[in-house]
Amino acid sequence: MTGLFSTAGRQNARPAGVLALVLTLLLLTGCATAPSLSPATRQALPSMALNEVVPFHGQRDYQCGPASLAMALEAAGLEVSVDELIPQVFLPGRDGSVQPEMLATVRRHGRIPFRLEGDFATLLDELAADHPVVVMQNLSLPAFPQWHYAVAIGYDLPAEELVLHTGMTPSRRIGFARFDATWARSERWAFVALPPGELPADANAESATRAIADFETVQGSEAALPAWQALAERHPDVATIQFALGNARHATGDADAAMAAFQAAVNADPELAPAWLNLGIVAADQDRLDTAREALSRAAALPGPWQSRAREERQALETEDDA
Repeated sequence: MTGLFSTAGRQNARPAGVLALVLTLLLLTGCATAPSLSPATRQALPSMALNEVVPFHGQRDYQCGPASLAMALEAAGLEVSVDELIPQVFLPGRDGSVQPEMLATVRRHGRIPFRLEGDFATLLDELAADHPVVVMQNLSLPAFPQWHYAVAIGYDLPAEELVLHTGMTPSRRIGFARFDATWARSERWAFVALPPGELPADANAESATRAIADFETVQGSEAALPAWQALAERHPDVATIQFALGNARHATGDADAAMAAFQAAVNADPELAPAWLNLGIVAADQDRLDTAREALSRAAALPGPWQSRAREERQALETEDDA
């Protein structure tokens, strides 16, 4: 997935338990400054948020990844255990879990991992929406990383503290500045795991589309349909989202709803040839021949790899008419 680390060493995550590393961390974060939040952001956010239903699992040596996943998945309504998740995400040769396996495991369990794309305010927005956030930190020097996963469950704006399930400590409070210093070393890598149909508070259209498409590849169109519907409702004027919704509806046998989505897609972007093509194909199957002819003609007039298929489908309609 876009944005993941490609260097294997940077992908590992493990808890730091050596006193020297803790002392180093204190030195590194002692002069850190709190992340900047605009007055508008502070005014829009509740002063405090805490999701008390997120379960806690102590993170044994090298098991912070599976433990964090178990907390996030249980909060999303699943019954899973840390021991069940260990073989799915833990790579013994690397003494930790890497991001692709973390995200893939969420998908296999029927939940959608949405990467957070933004700054510290984005993290607080998700926590205000009661979405626990799996975060990745480097608890040591950049040259000698100690990668660690934790689960953010709340915050206290007046105290400038984040609340984390981390290590062997539930609901640990840590200052914004200290946390952000360690989080920034992972390029602020984080995600929320949500049931299909529920979206992040700050669902960017492009990144959410990628997340749902990746989930659909694993779980199929029927499982992904509620997610596409929710995203299309939030972004009704994004043609590619309406197009994806149309494909999912068609795959699940709802031709009328698929046509409506494809029509919405071409209304939003008249140059989206694949949407015209699919609209024409589905309309022809439903014997709505006038709609089919117009849609296929529009697709055939637009250059691109879909043009020849559109012309073939349009010719087939004309042949049927002659017969």
